[in-house]
Amino acid sequence: MQQILSGLHEECGVFGAWGVHRAADVTYFGLQALQHRGQEGCGIVAADEGGTLRRVKGLGLVSDVFNGEKTMSLPGSIAIGHVRYSTTGGGGIENVQPFLFRHNSGDFALAHNGNLVNSSELRTMLENQGSLFQSSSDSEILAHLIKKGPHAPDAPRIDAIKAALNMLEGAFSFLIMTNNRIYACRDKLGLRPLSIGRYKNGYVISSETCAFDVIGATWIRDLEPGEIVTVDRHGIRSNRYTDDLRHAMCAMEFIYFSRPDTDIEGTNVHTFRKESGKLLHQEAPADADIVVGVPDSSLSAALGYAEASGIPYEMGLVKSKYIARTFIMPSQDLRDKNVRMKLSPVKSIVGGKRVALIDDSIVRGTTSLRIVRMLREAGATEVHVRIASPMIKYPCFYGVDISSYEELLCASRTLEQARAAIEADSLAFLSEQALFEAGRRSDLCLACFNGKYPTKLYTSIEQANKDGKF
Repeated sequence: MQQILSGLHEECGVFGAWGVHRAADVTYFGLQALQHRGQEGCGIVAADEGGTLRRVKGLGLVSDVFNGEKTMSLPGSIAIGHVRYSTTGGGGIENVQPFLFRHNSGDFALAHNGNLVNSSELRTMLENQGSLFQSSSDSEILAHLIKKGPHAPDAPRIDAIKAALNMLEGAFSFLIMTNNRIYACRDKLGLRPLSIGRYKNGYVISSETCAFDVIGATWIRDLEPGEIVTVDRHGIRSNRYTDDLRHAMCAMEFIYFSRPDTDIEGTNVHTFRKESGKLLHQEAPADADIVVGVPDSSLSAALGYAEASGIPYEMGLVKSKYIARTFIMPSQDLRDKNVRMKLSPVKSIVGGKRVALIDDSIVRGTTSLRIVRMLREAGATEVHVRIASPMIKYPCFYGVDISSYEELLCASRTLEQARAAIEADSLAFLSEQALFEAGRRSDLCLACFNGKYPTKLYTSIEQANKDGKF
């Protein structure tokens, strides 16, 4: 069952460009801006002036895969790209996107951010109908659904896409590219972000708005839940594939995954995190001499905590920018080894001080334990840990690598037991209500905190529940 859980979870980034000179080059820079969303592999598909779709993809960072002038082999004014999140059991070049499909009705490419919770059922259905899958990724399912739909060969492709999307359950942002247009699709719950912008005489689509700033594009708007935006020579056209909608953005997009310079549905991520830090101090003040944030995603919350408390903010931890994000390393052994390489305490700052340590979340607890120990070794007299999110008690099935129930620090521990496990002098978490207040929102997906999943979980996951795995 652990293999099922590990294979499901991936957090990725997608970027597309239409009507843009050297679209692959622009997509390259867009993917660079989204590199934090996935470091296992990446790829770009572009359509040249003759309508031929070409692809370059590989394992590694964007700069590694596209070193030299590899984008020169991808001419054309239309392109989509993808950065893939590192997971256990789901790696390999065959799972690196975008996927490219050759078909007598027209070639097309597909890139996906998120996770489908009914993928097992859909895959079985499609295989029984004769489909042959080239990867173990759930993303490939959409392509087969589009082509297997009960539509006339000359029917508009948008009809097949609508029918296919209505069969999917879970979290997704899809980019589907043909030789002359891009379809951008967002799940009906709004769990994953997707935005569209203007770039010169064309358009760009991205998982995060920070990519627009990097390339000099202008944000137009976010896609709505349940929306398909078609980008082609007619401009931007909008369709809805369902009226069963929510704005249940994944709270972890605000808390951890997105870059601080990204805006999500009208809220800046840095502003959200800083406000969370202020609210965290209101709910859980600490008797400390300095406030220290865990780089990088916790720095905004630490600033907010320091500002609200009046306690000086200090750079008590320094991060090596050349080390990958610990949370998304594919194995516990690698995560453990990476912590000391990634973070170093500043002895002259934390020595002899009572430290209020601000972090964005605690998942497995191993990183928190090592940081607390490092601060004590550097001379900190007390370490009071404050977390700018609630206790993570449940696995996620929508694309965040929050692993099995057994690995979650807080799943079966009280607050005091969790504090003892990370060897902190005190420990406190932000309330769920504070997340709504920080984002000025009325809806968020908080399933990893409270177990209230916004979709049915389907056979394989429900069976795991019955087996006591979660």
